[in-house]
Amino acid sequence: MRYLTLLPILLFLSAGNNATIAAHANSAYPDSTIISKCQDFKITGDGSSDVWKSTEWINLTPRNPDHAEYQTNVKVLYSETGIYFLFDCKDKKIISTMKADNLDLWKEDVVEVFFWTDETFPVYFEYEISPMNYELPIMVPNYKGSFLGWLPWHYEGDRRTQHKTSITGGKKKNGSAITGWMAEFFIPFKLLAPLNNVPPVSGTKWRANMYRIDHDSGSMAFYWQKTNKNFHEYINFGTFIFE
Repeated sequence: MRYLTLLPILLFLSAGNNATIAAHANSAYPDSTIISKCQDFKITGDGSSDVWKSTEWINLTPRNPDHAEYQTNVKVLYSETGIYFLFDCKDKKIISTMKADNLDLWKEDVVEVFFWTDETFPVYFEYEISPMNYELPIMVPNYKGSFLGWLPWHYEGDRRTQHKTSITGGKKKNGSAITGWMAEFFIPFKLLAPLNNVPPVSGTKWRANMYRIDHDSGSMAFYWQKTNKNFHEYINFGTFIFE
């Protein structure tokens, strides 16, 4: 973690010069990415909305370089009401037997995102989704490496996520030979209550990370910012800077 002045970033944000914002943010926060703002749009599961054209792909790094062919890219946007993700995962085979939400999805093919919105408080939000479109949304208290997830209460209405997945090169069933899969999802800010710094405004910073696990050949891990023992090392998260 680098503790540098935020004043130049905030000045550029107020000026609205997006290119300069990105350049300066990356200088002060080298493990960061700018999250562009958008209007709300419909989730399709295949990234077909034109809104996704307004932002660039972020590449996830394989923990083992031998797994580079399983290329994984992510796009992120946010609106007044929530944050959007689009994962594009190259793959050869679906490993996904679980047929319900809130199971141990990380034991099979899955993508994951983590938000640590307030660095003064060791609680963060974790979201997982499988190729079969089953999800796991949990709040995680983590005290010095001792952690456990808690499921949301009154998970309904405008507190529920929106999520869809799609498959390319094969059928959407466990064991199917494929060429890839996509996950598209929307996490409403109301679901993250009462975490601090939610909803974000221009200049807000969240510590965050994005991951993928694939099981074609053992367990293959992919990350945006590297962690060592497990994905819950929040001190190693990167930074989302909201445009």
